[in-house]
This record gives sequence, C-alpha cells and structure tokens, in this order.
Amino acid sequence: MQKKLKVGIIGCGDIAFSKHMPGLNKLKNVEMTAFCNRSIEKAKRAAAEFGAEVSRVFTDYKKLLEDEQLDLVHICTPNNSHAEISVAALKAGKDVMCEKPMALNAEEAEQMYQTAQLTGQKLSVSYQNRFKAENILFKELVESGKLGKVYFARSLALRRRGVPTWGYFLDKEIQGGGPLIDIGTHSLDLTLWLLDNYQPKIVLANVFNEMAEESSEANYFGPWEKEKFEVEDAAVAHIIMEDGTTIFLECSWALNTPEDYDIKTVLSGRKAGADNINGLRINGEKDGRLYKEEISTASSANEDPGEREMKLWIEAVREDKEPPVKAREAVVVAQILDAIYKSAEIGEAVKF
Repeated sequence: MQKKLKVGIIGCGDIAFSKHMPGLNKLKNVEMTAFCNRSIEKAKRAAAEFGAEVSRVFTDYKKLLEDEQLDLVHICTPNNSHAEISVAALKAGKDVMCEKPMALNAEEAEQMYQTAQLTGQKLSVSYQNRFKAENILFKELVESGKLGKVYFARSLALRRRGVPTWGYFLDKEIQGGGPLIDIGTHSLDLTLWLLDNYQPKIVLANVFNEMAEESSEANYFGPWEKEKFEVEDAAVAHIIMEDGTTIFLECSWALNTPEDYDIKTVLSGRKAGADNINGLRINGEKDGRLYKEEISTASSANEDPGEREMKLWIEAVREDKEPPVKAREAVVVAQILDAIYKSAEIGEAVKF
C-alpha cells in the first residue's frame, strides 16, 4: 500500500477552501495534516473540514515548516508573501504548489525558481484554466497542426463590473496590482501555454485607473470603496515574441465593454483559427468557402479543472516527474507582467 503524502496548507482563505483543499481531499493517496492561517479560527475550520484524523494548526508558517513529516505545502496567501514562504518551504525540503500569481514581481519569481533548482524540490504555480476540458482539447488542436503556423493571438480576461471587494485585492502593496496580476495572469498563461512560446521580445502597454470614481452599484461583488481602490481597473498590452508571434492582451475588472470574457484565447494560424469564446471553435476556408465549426468537448476529461490540476500535481510529486505547470513558464508570465507595468509607467516599449 502506497504511503500517503502529507500536505500542509498555508493560507486558509477562499481559494484554499474552493479549490486546493477540496481537490486534495478527493485523492486517496493524500492527507492534509497541517493548516496555517493568521486567524487561528480559519485554520481550525480548515482542519475540521479537510484535515486528517490527527492535524495540527498554526498561525506562523515557519512553525508549520518545522514538521518533518510534511512532504509538500500549498501556499494560498496574499501575493506579497508568495516568494518568502515558497523559498522557506523549498529550503525546508518541501515540494511547493503556489497559488497564482507566482510572486509580486519577476525578481521574486526568479528567486523562487532558482531556489527550487538549488534544492531539487518541485515547484509549481496554480493555473487551473489549462485543465478545463475545452482548453485541453484546444491544446491538442494546436499541437495537431490543423491551425498551421499560429502567428497572432488575443488573450482576454475582461469583466464589465467584476471588482473583488473583499480581502486585499484593492491594496497595491499587498497584491502588486489589479486585474492584470489577478486575472490577466490567467489569460496570459493560457495563451503562452497554447502557443508553447515563452520567448518575449518587446512589450508596449498601458494600464488604466479610470473607473474607481464612477458608480459601482452594478459591480458583481458589491460596491467598492473609492478611497481604497489603489490598483488599475484595466490593462492592455501588445506583446511581440522573438519569432514574431504577436499577442494582444486585454484585461479588466471594470470596463464599459459589451461582453465579459472569462479567460479566453483567440488564435489565428495560416491554415485555420480557433478560440474558446463560446466553447471550442475552429474557423477558416474550405472548398472555397469560409466556415466556423464548434468542436464538442464531450470526449475530453470533463472533471473539475481544479480537481484535475491537483491530481496531476500530486501524480508529478509521487512519480518524481515534471509538474503540469512548470515553474519556468510561470517566471516568464511574471516577467511579461512586469514589462507591462513598466511600459505603462514610462510610456515606452520595454525590450527583453
């Protein structure tokens, strides 16, 4: 009988309760034995709901990392603590799954990556959109060559009014930014993964802080407090890769636009194009006529994407293989996000 992997959860907030702990809880070869949160009550609640028969709770992550029985940890804390805790966990001999974004900035992300290389521990970043059924099939479609050379992409994470009004989302010092680092990171990761292209050359971008003073009555998550809105409300970027492939990235929490686009990618290739705007679709020319076709995802893995992500991550740890989301890929996402903020700040293109 296989020994169960022992997992520690650092940060027992919404994302831990909605994705990480439920996904891990469904795996027979895993048990969560340690929980850490600044609020001991949240840690106790997590332990009561998802913990093994014997579980420990902490308010200090350093104390949790002293547990030599732990094989790995999941880090679900605010953005500004990702690097500090990840580096400490890796040095303590734990494999690490860190919630997105990888870190507050590219420098911290690189520090995490180098520490993982130095210690030989596994490091992955939680980008669950890769594991949606339609995106698994989308990736297969691109790899099959049916689109031909893909040279243009639109990466979309647009909300008309979807400003998160809880926690630290509006705090620039803690989160590092707004929709770009929150949901733009998801759409950018998905697009780069579909393209299998991690060599950016130049970025020209802008971020906007226009909507904080406007009415927020229609916001999905309730009205925001104007004086606390310290981050951007939208961002756009023109990203050119080394091979000439071009990506337009658009993301927002609040924008007067007719449609919402929840982590979507549109690809244009020489033979055909494809997108996941409404399910998975392919378009092009056939027999002298233009066509658009929907592709059924019924035969794909229709399990919850978060659960699939947890399963494949644990499989990588147990079988000592590359995690499904490689740390180096997440570093490149962080580098591009940094370049977007820098380009917006200086009003010029940023070269890599």
